[in-house]
Amino acid sequence: MAIKEGLRPGGRSARVQESVHTAVRELLQEQERASITVPQIATRAGVTPSTIYRRWGDLAALLADVALARLRPDSEPADTGSLRGDLQAWAEQYLDEMSSEPGRNMMRDVQCSQTPGYCVTILGGQLQAILDRYADSAGPLPSVEHLINLLAAPTVFRVLFSTAPLSVEELHQLIELALAPSLPNPSS
Repeated sequence: MAIKEGLRPGGRSARVQESVHTAVRELLQEQERASITVPQIATRAGVTPSTIYRRWGDLAALLADVALARLRPDSEPADTGSLRGDLQAWAEQYLDEMSSEPGRNMMRDVQCSQTPGYCVTILGGQLQAILDRYADSAGPLPSVEHLINLLAAPTVFRVLFSTAPLSVEELHQLIELALAPSLPNPSS
């Protein structure tokens, strides 16, 4: 995390973090990201700018920390009763969230994170929770890495670098590809 290690959970540290995060979220709803400043955030949060600089280093790191906090799931992924259904529900929600303006801004902010790989850890945890539901099912399950490569990566790529995000139909095709039995490696 962008926050220095060793800070005790709860207490003043947690209150300051929550106050600053709330101020950032409110300001992002009220005005353009480019016009937000550390002094504005500090005033809104009731802290000094030096508190923000000491804890987060700069505005980009603070925005990344707020974005990462937003990525953390509030609940377990939907349980539809089937692996395919669970992956469709998860992937459709992820596509919807990431292709929204706040989602695109969040992905840009996360690029400034001081914790590389954190997003993959969060997504991996959600996908592993889905896979764990079907651990006793007949047949092999795809790996979390396979699902990230076939579902999350194309979603993010298309949202950030294409004129249009994946369609739901394209996403469903990727899910079918992810659930297809693995082909043998031709080089073996």
